[in-house]
Amino acid sequence: MVDYRSERLDAVFHALADPTRRAMLHRLAEREHSVGELAEPYRMTLAAASKHIKALERAGLVQRTVLGRTHVCRLDAGPLHGGFEWLRHYERYWNDRLDSLEALLRAEDQAASGASAPKAKPSATRKKTAATARRKPRA
Repeated sequence: MVDYRSERLDAVFHALADPTRRAMLHRLAEREHSVGELAEPYRMTLAAASKHIKALERAGLVQRTVLGRTHVCRLDAGPLHGGFEWLRHYERYWNDRLDSLEALLRAEDQAASGASAPKAKPSATRKKTAATARRKPRA
């Protein structure tokens, strides 16, 4: 069970809220990088990059190792599990809601096609009813 009031979960979502930090995590998923390597694509100072990395460290997403004067960062994806579980709760909610909507739309389509069924020869093309004309096609 995920603790929804967890400071760690708050820190994970805070860390993921910034596009630069998300890009840094993406790069760290490939391999370890130094702070300088992480800062390079953004033309930011090492101090600015370090602030981003500290936010990732607070969330537990990055582990930093100091080798002499070089700070090497590596990804620790474990804390992402808490965020994933939190999102899964809402995925189930939205899937239930969308399933209900789909059932409603199917019932509406069946009612419309049953009420407007031609008594004479069936036409080769189906006329759009008011209900189907206002809806976008399902993907």
